[in-house]
Amino acid sequence: MPDLVIPLICVLILVSVALGAHTLAELLLSARDRRRRVNRRLTMLASGQAPEQVYAALVREPISAGTGAFWRAWRPRLSAALAQAGLRITPEQTITLVGAGAAVLWVISLVLASSAPGSDIVAGGLLSLVGSLLLSGGGVWLWIGACRRRRLARLEAQFPVALDIIGRALRAGHPVISAVHLAAEELPDPTGSELGLVVDETSYGMDFREALAHFARRTGSSDAHFFAVSVSIQSETGGNLAEILEGLSAVMRGRATLAQRVKALSSEGRASALLMSVLPIGLLAVQLLIHPAAYAAKVADPIFWPVAGVAAVLYVTGWVAVRRIINFRY
Repeated sequence: MPDLVIPLICVLILVSVALGAHTLAELLLSARDRRRRVNRRLTMLASGQAPEQVYAALVREPISAGTGAFWRAWRPRLSAALAQAGLRITPEQTITLVGAGAAVLWVISLVLASSAPGSDIVAGGLLSLVGSLLLSGGGVWLWIGACRRRRLARLEAQFPVALDIIGRALRAGHPVISAVHLAAEELPDPTGSELGLVVDETSYGMDFREALAHFARRTGSSDAHFFAVSVSIQSETGGNLAEILEGLSAVMRGRATLAQRVKALSSEGRASALLMSVLPIGLLAVQLLIHPAAYAAKVADPIFWPVAGVAAVLYVTGWVAVRRIINFRY
C-alpha cells in the first residue's frame, strides 16, 4: 500500500492542477469581460449577436436529458444563485472548481500524512478528503454569497433611479414598455441588463406582468418584487402609474436609508454570528485536513457517532437561532 501512495499523489496533483488552471482561466477571463462592460446586454447586441441569442445566453440554461434526478432538482437553484451573483460560470464549472480545490487540499494532506510515521493512510485519507471537501465547498459557497450580496446591493441602489426614469418617460407620453426600454439603455449593469431582458421577453410574446415576475425571481430583490406587484395591480385597477412609481421610489430610498442604519447598529452581532457559524466547521475541516489521525483513532469507538450526531444537531439548532436573531426585516 505505501508503494502506491507516491504515484497516486502524482496523478492527483496533475488532475487537480489541470482542473484548477482551467477553471481559474475562465474566471479571470469572465472578470475581465465584466470590467470592460457597462451594460452586458447592450454590448452583446452591439457585437452583432441576434436578440434571441443574447436572451438565450443571459437567461436560458437547458439541462441535458442524461442528468440524474438529484442534479435536475438542484441545478436550477445553483444556476439561480450564480445568476444573482453575476457570475458567468455554469453549475458544472462551479462543481469543477470545488473538486479542483478539494483535490489540491487533499493532495497536500496526503503528503503530510505519508511523512508522518505510523499513520493509517487509508483512514486518514478518507477523513482528510471530508475536510478538503468542507473547506473547498464552504469557500466557494461564501464567495458566491458575497458576490450575490454585492450585486444585489448595486441593483437596489440603482433601482430608484430606474423608477425615476420610467416615471418621467411615462409623463412624457411613452408607453410602459418604451419607458422600461429607455431605462435599460441608460443604466449600467446589473439593472440595465435585467430590465433589457424584461423588454426582450415582452417582445417575444410574454405578458408584461409575467416578464416582471420573472425579473423579480431572477434578481431575488425585494424592490423588484414591489415593482412587479405595483405594475400588476395598476394594470388591473387603473390609476396613474407615474405617481405610483414616484411613491415607490421614495419608499425604496427610505428602506435603503433604514437598512444602512440597521446594518451599522447590528454590525457587532452579525460579525459574532458569522464567526460562531463558520468557526466550528472551519476548525473541524482544518483538523481533518492537517491531522486526520486525531479522528481516525476514534471512529471505531461506539460512543463517537452518537456524540457526533448530538453535536451536529446542536450546531444546526444554534445556527438557525442565530440566523433568526440577526435576520432583520424592514
